[in-house]
Amino acid sequence: MKITVLGGTGFVGRALLARLAAEGHALTVLSRNPHAHLVRLLPPGTRVATGDVHDPAFLRAHFAGADAVINLVGILNETGDNGRGFHRAHVALTKLVIAACELAGVRRLLQMSSLNAGRGASHYLKSRGEAESAVRASALDWTIFQPSVIFGPGDGFFCRFAALLAIAPVMPLARAGTRFAPVFLGDVVEAFRRALHDPRTIGQTYELYGPDVHTLGELVAMTARQRGLKRLMVPLPDVLGRLQGLVFDLVPGKPFSSDNFRSLLTDSVGAVDGLHRLGIVPTRIGQQLPAILGSPDVKQPRYDRYRRAAR
Repeated sequence: MKITVLGGTGFVGRALLARLAAEGHALTVLSRNPHAHLVRLLPPGTRVATGDVHDPAFLRAHFAGADAVINLVGILNETGDNGRGFHRAHVALTKLVIAACELAGVRRLLQMSSLNAGRGASHYLKSRGEAESAVRASALDWTIFQPSVIFGPGDGFFCRFAALLAIAPVMPLARAGTRFAPVFLGDVVEAFRRALHDPRTIGQTYELYGPDVHTLGELVAMTARQRGLKRLMVPLPDVLGRLQGLVFDLVPGKPFSSDNFRSLLTDSVGAVDGLHRLGIVPTRIGQQLPAILGSPDVKQPRYDRYRRAAR
């Protein structure tokens, strides 16, 4: 199968490409500016086309002859806080992808979205919902995936908090009581793979979430325990959580933002188990966390180090 992928150099994209390449699919990754080190992480034989993914002619040219298009493009933060960045990345691009598919004669579209798309007050969730509406209104053979937070090696959740906990003895946490049902990267990849091969998934939306439901505070504490760190978690009242978002809006890289805070006002848990519908047995957090974060940092007793040094 010939498959064109947008967002293929990201966290999910690299894992999905590796799985699809192992099956022998011919893969083309579209990227605006593929960095050399990211390209080297892609499976051998993967073709990388460099150009503006917001250019209709570029999309149409590289969709031509494809059996399916997979759109994985997504951002968690934008410049400023007006929703324009989210609209461009999620809504405007999705509409361009749909139009290019129609013009290039590609029927099959697999669209990455998010659990709670269209709900809540955040620009992120609103734009995901608008993108879904555009896909559903199209004449394409579409499938939409709505994952909760995705965990796996090198993720932006457990690994990110592990890095913060390594340097912060105190962790002030906005919306610590928000609930999540994290889904394993490998399960998300398998969901996409199965949908490609199963025409029964056409016109379906799949909520992808794991079997373990925890609050944000519990997940951060779980991260600290796995790394062998004793840290003080300080749940922030919403007024301070909003202030934290406003402050981090001004920090380069935005480790947290006002829109992240608004997203956290809605629990990231599902209602209809998409993994079960696809025949996938979900992976529990405990099965993968040691591989993701490594073994706890156990400090050797000082007297034992002295004894070893004296030998």
